Amino acid sequence: MKGTNEQRAGLLSGIGAYGLWGLVPLFWPLLKPAGAIEILAHRMVWSLAVVGIALLVLRRWSWIGELIRQPRKLGLIAVAAAVITVNWGLYIWSVNNGHVVEASLGYFINPLVTIAMGVLLLGERLRPAQWVAVGTGVAAVLVLAIGYGQPPWISLILAFSFATYGLVKKKVNMGGLESLTAETAVLFVPALGYLLWLGARGDSTFGSEGLGHASLLAATGVVTATPLVLFGAAAIRVPLSTLGLLQYLAPVFQFVLGILYFHEEMPPQRWAGFALVWLALTLLTWDAFRTVRRTRAQALALAAQPAPSAGDTASSSPSATPAR
Repeated sequence: MKGTNEQRAGLLSGIGAYGLWGLVPLFWPLLKPAGAIEILAHRMVWSLAVVGIALLVLRRWSWIGELIRQPRKLGLIAVAAAVITVNWGLYIWSVNNGHVVEASLGYFINPLVTIAMGVLLLGERLRPAQWVAVGTGVAAVLVLAIGYGQPPWISLILAFSFATYGLVKKKVNMGGLESLTAETAVLFVPALGYLLWLGARGDSTFGSEGLGHASLLAATGVVTATPLVLFGAAAIRVPLSTLGLLQYLAPVFQFVLGILYFHEEMPPQRWAGFALVWLALTLLTWDAFRTVRRTRAQALALAAQPAPSAGDTASSSPSATPAR
């Protein structure tokens, strides 16, 4: 019963995390007239405040000393911070400038980009279905490029920046809360400096647009940290295959919001491109489930085999050869 409750809690946490990431396009327009860079800077500053309080409550500080003594890991944290800055900033700009659907495409194709990076950078080998999925994804980008009259740069930059972020995070190998704290600590000083510079110029909207607007800007920290905490709770309770399926909730929600709430156009070429992407993701999901099922069957078959007796072991040993 306890295991069932744990899995249920993990599933709900995962749905909550990806659901919040999918609904976040509703939040960024509330922060106008603040521009994307000002919103991004507030997100960095207030995120550090939120995760700092969380770490204070949880009393999880020992990792800081260990991190400081590892220059290579600090360098990777700085790279992750720089890449996620590009991702966050472009995403906020996209939502507030009528490109929600194109932004959602970036997170749809992100798994395909991650797989391609694994092949090109890590020397991983793909199964045939994965090759077909990646090829279908490339075809989708070509169709969309023809439809747009240019490559879908927003989608591609979001996909590649987030895939790079994931690759770096894998090498850093830190918990979600700890890594977010380290990344926002790297970003805190330049972000705060930018906000102070805006204030000195009289261009800051923090305070000048009323208490409600200032509160919403401060809430960017909670909006950033809450889904990450939920994701961390899900990651330790549900199988990776389940998390892999749940990740599609976010771009699906974004896509639906882009069409039904923000009323963005979907010409036939864009539908064709998205259809190819969804086909590629379907292939990936089917292949992942098939691989998991096959691995599980092999493990059960091995477990069902009787353990060899001492005599059997001796007779099958390479050294147990007939006397000559």
